[in-house]
Amino acid sequence: MKKIRIPILLLLALFLGGQALPARAQGGIRVLSDKVTLQFPNSATFTAEFSSGANITEVALEYGVDQLTCGTVVAKAFPEFTPAADVTVTWTWEMLQSGSLPPGATLWWQWQVTDAGGAQFTSPKKTVTWLDDIHAWQTISGGNINLHYYEGGESFGRELHDAATAAMTRLSREVGLRPAKPVDIYIYANTDDLKAAILYEPSWVGGQAYPAHNIIIIGISQSNLEWGKSTEAHELTHVLVGQLTFSCLGFIPTWLNEGLAMVGEGGLDSYQQGLLDQAIADNTLPSLRALTGGFSEEATRASLSYAASYSVTNYLITTYGQAKMNTLLTSLRDGSTADEALLAIYGFNVDGLDDAWRASIGAAARSGTSNPTPVPTPTVVPTIAPYSGAPVTPYAPTPLPTKTTTPGTTATPDPFGTLRAYATQTAAALAANATPTPQPPLTERLGISSEVLLVIEFAVVCGVIAIAAVAGPILLTVRRKHRRKS
Repeated sequence: MKKIRIPILLLLALFLGGQALPARAQGGIRVLSDKVTLQFPNSATFTAEFSSGANITEVALEYGVDQLTCGTVVAKAFPEFTPAADVTVTWTWEMLQSGSLPPGATLWWQWQVTDAGGAQFTSPKKTVTWLDDIHAWQTISGGNINLHYYEGGESFGRELHDAATAAMTRLSREVGLRPAKPVDIYIYANTDDLKAAILYEPSWVGGQAYPAHNIIIIGISQSNLEWGKSTEAHELTHVLVGQLTFSCLGFIPTWLNEGLAMVGEGGLDSYQQGLLDQAIADNTLPSLRALTGGFSEEATRASLSYAASYSVTNYLITTYGQAKMNTLLTSLRDGSTADEALLAIYGFNVDGLDDAWRASIGAAARSGTSNPTPVPTPTVVPTIAPYSGAPVTPYAPTPLPTKTTTPGTTATPDPFGTLRAYATQTAAALAANATPTPQPPLTERLGISSEVLLVIEFAVVCGVIAIAAVAGPILLTVRRKHRRKS
């Protein structure tokens, strides 16, 4: 075979040309630098440098957060710059304006660049973990739990990790809840550190679950380890339920969501059990429909609501098995109402379940009028059960309810069903320098069910739209005729 001789200079030219091609890709636009600077928990600043053979005329930043969503969510920002062949652009994501992200969330971003010659360039997608750099975070992984901590030493972290994995195993065995992927738990050394890491949260916050992000954050001091373990179990349940039931169609009744979380904790403590026993004896149990939406703002009634929610949820699991519980959750996720799902799976609706549950615990039958149904307001993660002990004053509402800041006291859940009336009445009371008295839900005052109220609200909205559609053209025609006469 004849040998082919290639001149060295030609080889060198081919080599150098091959090295230059990537830099000239996509019309010759190059990214020289691309970084993000975190000012946790307030902002994230994206900075990039680009170069091209022609003036760069447009730069757009696409950014977002890895989380469960109903569809593709892509935000765009257009930083200001002067067109040139070499440009540096900067844009800041202000969390004070958009709302805080949970510590540990994954931010992603990429740039789209266009030059005067029509060339377009999309930078590689990059990610960063939204977390402070103040603490020396350490991680213990295993059993579908990634536990992150920075104080207390390895034994402290190991004990909390073991408690979380044990809770995960119990939830899988007793409830049939299994993680779709590992859950990240961030343990702050105290509630002050926790509150410094999130924005727009109430002062009492001690821990939160973010099912869409698969993240839990809790403030646990070394002296409150047992409280921390029960909080882990409760919040883990919310995350697992959130993973299983994530949907843009369905709604999980509060009694079921919180009942499952109480099962995750391991059941009722002596204080909650005492409230439940007393309510059975006094015939003051809330109806199951009254536990569909927000719980009462009064501390003792709130604790009773959690105890009743646990009792009825535990009744379903122990009597009919975890397989049917999972079917119930998926049916609700897919858009069935609680009545429809219960009837199809168990053979009774909400009232039928209420009757069967009461009979199983020796309680009196439903009265039908003493326990009105509140307006069901869906929340991503309902307010968790108060910690046992003496009740404290009601707190303000939050979309991602949590544990109380001080173990050994009770935080009261927000009355979502009466929020609007309560806010109005509170404002009036403050103006008069008086103390507001919580009002009953709107459905109770009108004497209608929540379903009827929702239908009425929908009909009113449709009526307003219809009137506007008909009246608009008529008014426009009359106005034109009036102008012609003038």
